[in-house]
Amino acid sequence: MRFITLLIITLGVATAQADSIPDYPYPVDEYRFDSQRQTLSMAYMDVKPEREPEGVVVLMHGKNFNGAYWGQTIDFLKDQGYRVVVPDQIGFGRSSMPKRYQFTFDQLAANTRGLLEHLDIEQVSVLGHSMGGMLATRFALQYPDKTEHLLMLNPIGLEDWRGMGVPYVDIDSLYESELQRSFEGIKSYQKSAYYDGEWKERYEPWARLLAHHYEGEDGERFAWNMALTSDMVLSQPVVYEFDQLQVPTTLLIGVRDRTAIGRDQVDDEVAQRMGDYTTLGKKTAERIREATLVEFDDVGHMPHIEAPERYLEALGKELR
Repeated sequence: MRFITLLIITLGVATAQADSIPDYPYPVDEYRFDSQRQTLSMAYMDVKPEREPEGVVVLMHGKNFNGAYWGQTIDFLKDQGYRVVVPDQIGFGRSSMPKRYQFTFDQLAANTRGLLEHLDIEQVSVLGHSMGGMLATRFALQYPDKTEHLLMLNPIGLEDWRGMGVPYVDIDSLYESELQRSFEGIKSYQKSAYYDGEWKERYEPWARLLAHHYEGEDGERFAWNMALTSDMVLSQPVVYEFDQLQVPTTLLIGVRDRTAIGRDQVDDEVAQRMGDYTTLGKKTAERIREATLVEFDDVGHMPHIEAPERYLEALGKELR
């Protein structure tokens, strides 16, 4: 009887946690293509307004996320008359998680361009959050003729962490670390880095979404892809190329953000200098030829989750 009771309690907890994992806000389609001697599937949402589109906005997710967390942004842009394309990059969300893949920002940008060609889309504005900001920058550098406007929402990569002293960690070691990820560990990291020590209930679904990937039947495959993309982020900085951007650029920065990969691998003096978004946004805007900086006081790494009203108001103004 005690075993049955425990089983029921355990199943109840599992069901409650599953119910707290956000679903995609719109139908998800599939784009199949050949890349690096294999056929891959890129999941994406393609949301169209009721009237003739004002333009197309591509949303690029961060490393610890997928397209599901863009729901409010999609709704807002759709209401403003924009067509919105939201891919899960290879290795993330519902897209393929390959056993082998050379992850580069160039390759992910090329994959995204292929999706846009598949959809017969010529010109886009690109909005990238966190790692997606690095990818959006690469896309704009690689395809300036297709990019009308580059927008970065608390992008990582505004500084070169390896150049600041973060040591090289081999991919096998990164993989072993990824295998240790849990909901509590993810929550602790996000509370410290994303929200500057403040945690609210509405943040929890996005931490559970990430934990769900590690805990699922493809958890080891997902962990391997996350190790490969961590190496990509650390070894392929875009910070040295901001002055080469040829398109109008907007930086949307929550200045309470403290995200910096590798902070735990350097001494305290260096760690305190890393991820200082109170200065990073300003320094980056100075380096870009045609840049606008929008700062959100008392907001961290996730303005679209933490302060959606202020973020959406600013986004609407910048896209006009």
